[in-house]
Amino acid sequence: MFTVPDLTLLDIAAFGWFVLCWFGYVWIADHTRWTRRSTSALINERRQMWMRNMARRGLMRMVDTMIHGSLANGVAFFASTSILMVGGLLAILGATDEAIAVVAGLPFGVKVSPILWQLKVLMMVVIFVYSFFKFAWCYRLYNYCAILVGSIPPDEELTPEKLIETRRIGRLYSLAGNEFNNGLRAYFFALAALGWFLHPVLFIVATAWVVLVLYRREFHSRSFRILSE
Repeated sequence: MFTVPDLTLLDIAAFGWFVLCWFGYVWIADHTRWTRRSTSALINERRQMWMRNMARRGLMRMVDTMIHGSLANGVAFFASTSILMVGGLLAILGATDEAIAVVAGLPFGVKVSPILWQLKVLMMVVIFVYSFFKFAWCYRLYNYCAILVGSIPPDEELTPEKLIETRRIGRLYSLAGNEFNNGLRAYFFALAALGWFLHPVLFIVATAWVVLVLYRREFHSRSFRILSE
Protein backbone atom coordinates (compact mmCIF):
# COMPACT_ATOMS: atom_id res chain seq x y z
CA MET A 1 0.00 0.00 0.00
CA PHE A 2 1.34 3.43 -0.98
CA THR A 3 1.91 5.76 1.96
CA VAL A 4 3.22 9.30 2.20
CA PRO A 5 5.84 9.88 4.93
CA ASP A 6 5.01 12.66 7.43
CA LEU A 7 1.39 12.92 6.19
CA THR A 8 -0.62 13.37 9.38
CA LEU A 9 -4.33 13.45 10.13
CA LEU A 10 -3.98 17.22 10.50
CA ASP A 11 -2.62 17.43 6.94
CA ILE A 12 -5.55 15.38 5.64
CA ALA A 13 -8.04 17.51 7.58
CA ALA A 14 -6.44 20.72 6.30
CA PHE A 15 -6.58 19.55 2.69
CA GLY A 16 -10.22 18.44 3.10
CA TRP A 17 -11.08 21.83 4.61
CA PHE A 18 -9.39 23.52 1.64
CA VAL A 19 -11.40 21.54 -0.92
CA LEU A 20 -14.65 22.01 1.02
CA CYS A 21 -14.17 25.77 1.31
CA TRP A 22 -13.28 26.22 -2.36
CA PHE A 23 -16.14 24.19 -3.81
CA GLY A 24 -18.55 25.39 -1.13
CA TYR A 25 -17.85 29.03 -1.84
CA VAL A 26 -18.20 28.57 -5.61
CA TRP A 27 -21.53 26.81 -5.09
CA ILE A 28 -22.86 29.54 -2.79
CA ALA A 29 -21.60 32.40 -4.96
CA ASP A 30 -22.72 31.00 -8.33
CA HIS A 31 -25.55 28.50 -7.81
CA THR A 32 -27.79 29.70 -4.98
CA ARG A 33 -30.23 32.53 -4.31
CA TRP A 34 -27.29 34.60 -3.07
CA THR A 35 -26.05 34.77 -6.66
CA ARG A 36 -28.74 37.32 -7.56
CA ARG A 37 -27.51 39.66 -4.80
CA SER A 38 -23.82 39.70 -5.68
CA THR A 39 -21.44 42.11 -7.35
CA SER A 40 -21.18 39.76 -10.32
CA ALA A 41 -24.96 39.82 -10.83
CA LEU A 42 -24.98 43.63 -10.79
CA ILE A 43 -22.14 43.73 -13.31
CA ASN A 44 -24.03 41.28 -15.53
CA GLU A 45 -26.94 43.75 -15.61
CA ARG A 46 -24.55 46.48 -16.71
CA ARG A 47 -23.23 44.18 -19.46
CA GLN A 48 -26.76 43.93 -20.86
CA MET A 49 -27.06 47.71 -20.70
CA TRP A 50 -23.69 48.06 -22.44
CA MET A 51 -24.80 45.82 -25.31
CA ARG A 52 -28.04 47.78 -25.81
CA ASN A 53 -26.07 51.03 -25.96
CA MET A 54 -23.59 49.40 -28.33
CA ALA A 55 -26.38 48.45 -30.71
CA ARG A 56 -27.60 52.07 -30.80
CA ARG A 57 -24.22 53.53 -31.68
CA GLY A 58 -24.36 52.46 -35.32
CA LEU A 59 -20.94 52.80 -36.93
CA MET A 60 -19.48 54.69 -33.94
CA ARG A 61 -18.46 51.66 -31.89
CA MET A 62 -14.81 52.48 -31.23
CA VAL A 63 -15.46 52.81 -27.51
CA ASP A 64 -16.93 49.30 -27.43
CA THR A 65 -13.93 47.81 -29.21
CA MET A 66 -11.60 49.62 -26.77
CA ILE A 67 -13.46 48.22 -23.77
CA HIS A 68 -13.46 44.75 -25.28
CA GLY A 69 -9.73 44.95 -26.03
CA SER A 70 -8.95 46.05 -22.49
CA LEU A 71 -10.91 43.13 -21.03
CA ALA A 72 -9.30 40.60 -23.38
CA ASN A 73 -5.79 41.90 -22.62
CA GLY A 74 -6.36 41.44 -18.89
CA VAL A 75 -7.44 37.85 -19.44
CA ALA A 76 -4.43 37.15 -21.66
CA PHE A 77 -2.11 38.51 -18.95
CA PHE A 78 -3.48 36.17 -16.30
CA ALA A 79 -3.43 33.19 -18.69
CA SER A 80 0.24 33.75 -19.51
CA THR A 81 1.04 34.28 -15.82
CA SER A 82 -0.58 30.95 -14.98
CA ILE A 83 1.69 29.18 -17.46
CA LEU A 84 4.74 30.91 -15.97
CA MET A 85 3.67 29.79 -12.50
CA VAL A 86 3.32 26.20 -13.68
CA GLY A 87 6.81 26.32 -15.17
CA GLY A 88 8.28 27.79 -12.00
CA LEU A 89 6.62 25.18 -9.80
CA LEU A 90 7.86 22.35 -11.99
CA ALA A 91 11.35 23.80 -11.72
CA ILE A 92 11.05 23.73 -7.92
CA LEU A 93 10.56 19.97 -8.10
CA GLY A 94 14.17 19.72 -9.27
CA ALA A 95 15.41 21.44 -6.10
CA THR A 96 13.29 19.63 -3.53
CA ASP A 97 15.95 19.15 -0.84
CA GLU A 98 17.08 22.78 -0.94
CA ALA A 99 13.49 24.06 -0.81
CA ILE A 100 12.64 21.82 2.16
CA ALA A 101 15.66 23.12 4.05
CA VAL A 102 14.69 26.76 3.39
CA VAL A 103 11.08 26.28 4.53
CA ALA A 104 12.11 24.30 7.61
CA GLY A 105 14.27 27.25 8.69
CA LEU A 106 11.34 29.70 8.63
CA PRO A 107 9.25 30.48 11.73
CA PHE A 108 6.57 27.78 12.21
CA GLY A 109 8.08 25.88 9.29
CA VAL A 110 8.15 22.08 9.54
CA LYS A 111 10.54 19.67 7.86
CA VAL A 112 8.68 17.17 5.66
CA SER A 113 9.61 14.23 3.49
CA PRO A 114 10.49 14.84 -0.18
CA ILE A 115 7.39 12.91 -1.28
CA LEU A 116 5.02 15.08 0.78
CA TRP A 117 6.76 18.23 -0.44
CA GLN A 118 6.39 17.16 -4.05
CA LEU A 119 2.70 16.41 -3.52
CA LYS A 120 2.20 19.92 -2.18
CA VAL A 121 4.00 21.41 -5.18
CA LEU A 122 1.93 19.27 -7.56
CA MET A 123 -1.23 20.54 -5.85
CA MET A 124 -0.10 24.09 -6.66
CA VAL A 125 0.58 23.00 -10.25
CA VAL A 126 -2.96 21.63 -10.53
CA ILE A 127 -4.40 24.90 -9.19
CA PHE A 128 -2.58 27.03 -11.76
CA VAL A 129 -3.33 24.61 -14.60
CA TYR A 130 -6.99 24.94 -13.63
CA SER A 131 -6.71 28.73 -13.64
CA PHE A 132 -5.04 28.65 -17.06
CA PHE A 133 -7.91 26.65 -18.56
CA LYS A 134 -10.42 29.09 -17.06
CA PHE A 135 -8.60 32.14 -18.42
CA ALA A 136 -8.00 30.51 -21.81
CA TRP A 137 -11.68 29.64 -22.16
CA CYS A 138 -12.62 33.16 -21.07
CA TYR A 139 -10.35 34.56 -23.79
CA ARG A 140 -12.00 32.27 -26.34
CA LEU A 141 -15.44 33.49 -25.23
CA TYR A 142 -14.31 37.09 -25.71
CA ASN A 143 -13.37 36.17 -29.28
CA TYR A 144 -16.91 34.88 -29.80
CA CYS A 145 -18.30 38.09 -28.33
CA ALA A 146 -16.18 40.22 -30.68
CA ILE A 147 -17.53 38.33 -33.67
CA LEU A 148 -21.12 38.70 -32.49
CA VAL A 149 -20.67 42.42 -31.86
CA GLY A 150 -19.34 42.78 -35.39
CA SER A 151 -22.42 41.00 -36.73
CA ILE A 152 -24.83 43.61 -35.33
CA PRO A 153 -26.24 45.77 -38.18
CA PRO A 154 -24.81 49.32 -38.18
CA ASP A 155 -28.18 51.11 -38.10
CA GLU A 156 -29.02 52.91 -34.83
CA GLU A 157 -32.58 51.61 -34.51
CA LEU A 158 -32.98 49.00 -31.75
CA THR A 159 -35.32 46.52 -33.44
CA PRO A 160 -36.72 43.46 -31.63
CA GLU A 161 -34.27 41.26 -33.55
CA LYS A 162 -31.32 43.41 -32.49
CA LEU A 163 -32.57 43.42 -28.90
CA ILE A 164 -32.61 39.62 -28.86
CA GLU A 165 -29.09 39.55 -30.26
CA THR A 166 -27.80 42.07 -27.69
CA ARG A 167 -29.22 39.91 -24.90
CA ARG A 168 -27.43 36.91 -26.37
CA ILE A 169 -24.12 38.79 -26.53
CA GLY A 170 -24.61 40.12 -23.00
CA ARG A 171 -25.16 36.61 -21.71
CA LEU A 172 -22.01 35.43 -23.48
CA TYR A 173 -20.04 38.29 -21.92
CA SER A 174 -21.46 37.29 -18.52
CA LEU A 175 -20.37 33.70 -19.10
CA ALA A 176 -16.85 34.93 -19.93
CA GLY A 177 -16.90 37.05 -16.78
CA ASN A 178 -17.83 34.02 -14.67
CA GLU A 179 -14.93 32.04 -16.13
CA PHE A 180 -12.62 34.95 -15.34
CA ASN A 181 -13.91 35.02 -11.76
CA ASN A 182 -13.20 31.30 -11.37
CA GLY A 183 -9.66 31.82 -12.62
CA LEU A 184 -9.08 34.65 -10.13
CA ARG A 185 -10.50 32.56 -7.30
CA ALA A 186 -7.90 29.92 -8.10
CA TYR A 187 -5.21 32.57 -7.54
CA PHE A 188 -6.68 33.48 -4.16
CA PHE A 189 -6.88 29.85 -3.04
CA ALA A 190 -3.33 29.28 -4.31
CA LEU A 191 -2.23 31.92 -1.80
CA ALA A 192 -4.01 29.94 0.92
CA ALA A 193 -2.33 26.74 -0.25
CA LEU A 194 1.06 28.33 0.37
CA GLY A 195 0.32 28.06 4.07
CA TRP A 196 0.50 24.27 3.85
CA PHE A 197 4.20 24.50 3.04
CA LEU A 198 4.76 26.00 6.52
CA HIS A 199 2.18 24.28 8.71
CA PRO A 200 -1.26 22.58 8.30
CA VAL A 201 -2.83 24.93 10.87
CA LEU A 202 -1.67 27.94 8.85
CA PHE A 203 -3.18 26.25 5.79
CA ILE A 204 -6.56 26.00 7.56
CA VAL A 205 -6.45 29.61 8.78
CA ALA A 206 -5.35 30.98 5.39
CA THR A 207 -8.14 29.10 3.61
CA ALA A 208 -10.78 30.53 5.96
CA TRP A 209 -9.29 34.01 5.51
CA VAL A 210 -9.47 33.73 1.70
CA VAL A 211 -13.12 32.66 1.84
CA LEU A 212 -13.97 35.61 4.09
CA VAL A 213 -12.16 38.05 1.77
CA LEU A 214 -13.92 36.67 -1.32
CA TYR A 215 -17.31 36.69 0.41
CA ARG A 216 -16.94 40.27 1.59
CA ARG A 217 -15.81 41.55 -1.80
CA GLU A 218 -18.63 39.75 -3.61
CA PHE A 219 -21.52 40.54 -1.26
CA HIS A 220 -20.60 43.34 1.18
CA SER A 221 -17.88 45.46 -0.42
CA ARG A 222 -17.98 49.19 -1.15
CA SER A 223 -18.21 48.43 -4.85
CA PHE A 224 -21.32 46.30 -4.21
CA ARG A 225 -22.97 49.15 -2.28
CA ILE A 226 -22.14 51.64 -5.01
CA LEU A 227 -23.49 49.40 -7.78
CA SER A 228 -26.66 48.57 -5.84
CA GLU A 229 -27.58 52.19 -5.04
